[in-house]
Amino acid sequence: MINDPEHKHNYYAATAHPVPVRPALCDDVEFDVAIIGGGFTGVASALSLAERGLSVAIVEAKKVGWGASGRNGGQVLGGWSGEGALIRQLGARAEEFFWRTRYLGNEIVEKRIEKYQIECDYVHGAATVAFNARQMESLEQEYNECAQHGFGDVLSLADKTALRAHVASDIYVGGLIDRRGAHCHPLNLCLGEAEAAEKLGVQIFEDTRVTSIDHGDRPTVRSAGGTIRAKWVILAGNAYHNLEGKRLGGYMLPAKTYISVTEPLPEEVAKSILPDNLAVCDANWVLDYYRLTPDGRLLFGGKCNYANNDITDIDGAMLPRMRYVFPQLKDIKFEYSWGGIIGIPLNRIPMVGHLSERVLYAQGYSGHGVNCSHIIGEMFADAIENESSIIDPFEDAKHFKVPAKDLIGSPLMALGMSYYRLRDKLGI
Repeated sequence: MINDPEHKHNYYAATAHPVPVRPALCDDVEFDVAIIGGGFTGVASALSLAERGLSVAIVEAKKVGWGASGRNGGQVLGGWSGEGALIRQLGARAEEFFWRTRYLGNEIVEKRIEKYQIECDYVHGAATVAFNARQMESLEQEYNECAQHGFGDVLSLADKTALRAHVASDIYVGGLIDRRGAHCHPLNLCLGEAEAAEKLGVQIFEDTRVTSIDHGDRPTVRSAGGTIRAKWVILAGNAYHNLEGKRLGGYMLPAKTYISVTEPLPEEVAKSILPDNLAVCDANWVLDYYRLTPDGRLLFGGKCNYANNDITDIDGAMLPRMRYVFPQLKDIKFEYSWGGIIGIPLNRIPMVGHLSERVLYAQGYSGHGVNCSHIIGEMFADAIENESSIIDPFEDAKHFKVPAKDLIGSPLMALGMSYYRLRDKLGI
């Protein structure tokens, strides 16, 4: 278990594989690449770079997987957030990229699980479910577009009756089944990749908060205990860092989301509510997501908010949602509940690129981090290996900045979220 007060109610931390004690940075050292952040982006990038023979160090303010990588819903879904927005900006170039990489993150993860024998309860199968005809029309459009691009064999549409065989709830009008999607124990995946990276020579410094980055031909990462001088630096901290505020501040506001996990369900109950063990999310703007764990619990997430205030009674907030979806669980209680921050850019396009010639950054996956972070890790490795000047196509994306975000940003986003909740209720 990860020994950290913020993780004491986290199911993943309670069921994580044993982790080694890793030192803090307490010296001045040199590597080919210094990575700030020990979540999926940092660890995936480190493993990709180490496989190519580069010397790599990761510096993490807490522990590997401490942030969203060790708290998320565990869904490994195809596609990206912000696809439509970036296609509108860049046209065919962005569209080609998104179709080419739709399941690339899944492929990378699955190959690594096999190659490095990572035990993380990886299971194929996902579904997006619709509450109304408008949402179902959108899923039908997605299916048709995917079929045109060669993915029809892994997707299928289900009407209300057919969906009941996958999700034992009467509240949906249908859904899109995705056999290429998957779910897993994300913290154990991140820890397993970190262990694999260390075996290839990557050095991980934990409990090391970076205070600044010196840019230049040989950038330097600085902390209270030491420095790392490198040929390249990757800033992979996402929603949990405040570095490079002049360049990155105001474009991405942290959103809080929450997850609860039930007590173990009777085997027949678990099999009856999700017969083929799909990872499910609904098609609302403010969505719920859920799946079974290997020990027969229901993991149920949602309640995303931008109001900059915590839900103090997570169980009380999540139980009505779970029981609305599955009334048959009316007597079931939660044993674990926790929350965390995810990074969402205002236009939902991931923010990826160069802060300077040899300092790269990535943030803002908008809930698609398990899949997309692994693609970005490969893209970073390609850029560094090839001395590339652009991370295509994200480097050319135009993002919107909220001025004085600490004063008006969160209230503005909270107002926007209220608008989307209203759209959900009205079915538009």
